[in-house]
Amino acid sequence: MSLRKDDKLMKIISNSLVDLPSPSSLSYFWNFGSLLGIFLGVQILSGLFLSFHFSGEVNLSFDSIIHMMRDMNYGWLLRVIHANGASMFFLLMYIHMGRGMYYSSYRYKKTWLSGVTIFLLAMATAFLGYVLPWGQMSFWAATVITNLLSAIPYIGTLMVEWVWGGFAVGNPTLIRFFAFHFILPFIIMFMVILHLFFLHETGSSNSIGMMSDCDKVYFHPYYSIKDMYGFGLFFMFFMLICMMMPYIFMDVENFISSDPLVTPVHIQPEWYFLFAYTILRSVPSKIGGVVALLMSVIILYFFPLLLNQKFRSSYFYNIIKYMFWIFVVNWLLLTWIGACVVEIPFSILGMLFSINYFLIFIVIWMFYEIQDLFFM
Repeated sequence: MSLRKDDKLMKIISNSLVDLPSPSSLSYFWNFGSLLGIFLGVQILSGLFLSFHFSGEVNLSFDSIIHMMRDMNYGWLLRVIHANGASMFFLLMYIHMGRGMYYSSYRYKKTWLSGVTIFLLAMATAFLGYVLPWGQMSFWAATVITNLLSAIPYIGTLMVEWVWGGFAVGNPTLIRFFAFHFILPFIIMFMVILHLFFLHETGSSNSIGMMSDCDKVYFHPYYSIKDMYGFGLFFMFFMLICMMMPYIFMDVENFISSDPLVTPVHIQPEWYFLFAYTILRSVPSKIGGVVALLMSVIILYFFPLLLNQKFRSSYFYNIIKYMFWIFVVNWLLLTWIGACVVEIPFSILGMLFSINYFLIFIVIWMFYEIQDLFFM
């Protein structure tokens, strides 16, 4: 009986990892999904070892980080791997999502929607983790972001106090943030398994945009070798950053213990949230800024619903590809402005690029509608 179960398990693994039919036209841009899975494992393992020495108490948290860096064997390495691993994870995720947008992978609805959910969960996990060192920027970032809940009519103030566990960001806030930061990666892992299940149900998209079962090859060895080669190159790049420039993605304010009486000159999140932060602060109304912030990510859920046309003319398809690169440049400019001080001309440019961010999505949708009118 156990042999039959083992044979069945090996058959499932063989079908999913070895004999999986994959389009023959896949490029190295399809490597980033497997890289994300590996880096998720790196983040979970490094975070687990760091949690052994972390103290989730406001008077000890900052000192426990210093203890890890100075006294724990290879604690400095674990810390920089975990901190820089978050940046690498989001870099890979943005490239992975950008590839999906460019090659219309959102036509596979379940796979795309589960992927966007993973992105939202990763954003929540990264924010909670950023608060844990309890440095100056951690403390004030937690204060600013949690205060956004006060924009909700009637129950906003009550929700903020409920999240804080009191009338200000303090010890209960840190304890619950640590608890959620620890548990969310396992929820992300479950969503990744679901994401892979949906992917294997429909098969991968491809660079020529065909949703066809013809011209397929085995996943192994054609793409397993590519994945290993891509992982080797990217891991070398990652370790180069960890060894040569370990603090390049960290804010200098976070090397100072938190002080509720001293506000940093410029409060800003990590680089991977700067585009959304720029959109938030570009709207004069508080509730309007919160809605714009949420819509900057939630708009991705509408891709399979609005851009679901099966017929693609090459003329309109090329226009949409140009629009994609305009969107990439606009996203990079939003990221840059988010790191700048809120003053003219950066505030005005932030407003213009924030409007452009949503306008590009509307224009792409209009092009698809016009295409339907031409070829219906």
